[in-house]
Amino acid sequence: MKDEGGRIRDEVGTQRDLKYRTRDFALRIIRLYSGLPKSTEAQVLGKQQLRSGTSVGAHWREGIRARSDVEFVSKVEGGLQELEESLYWMELLIEAGIVKADRSKELTDEANELMAILVSCAKKVKSRVKRKKAPEDENRKAF
Repeated sequence: MKDEGGRIRDEVGTQRDLKYRTRDFALRIIRLYSGLPKSTEAQVLGKQQLRSGTSVGAHWREGIRARSDVEFVSKVEGGLQELEESLYWMELLIEAGIVKADRSKELTDEANELMAILVSCAKKVKSRVKRKKAPEDENRKAF
């Protein structure tokens, strides 16, 4: 099923679901940051986590408003980079003993789930772009 922008959407409304899941992820990141100790290390790592974790939803929303499939993929891949960075900062917060692993497990699990979903979305659209280009490539070979 496609939405009005021509992007792939499944029956359960992946776009709507991700709009809210990425927002909720950002809110959880904000709450995590708010609860960090006021030490320099915690605040520096926390601010990095805050920046990367809250930008995932912004990338997704920019993506669903993209003017082309290529732009959509670019925005989604930007969100993937931010998720990967967010996981990195979470690892540092845990390994530095600033955040307990059990306190961040659900957040880490959600980041991994969001990554899997965004990878799937990007792959589907890339595949569609590739199929669209295939006839053009055949025409070029004829010359």
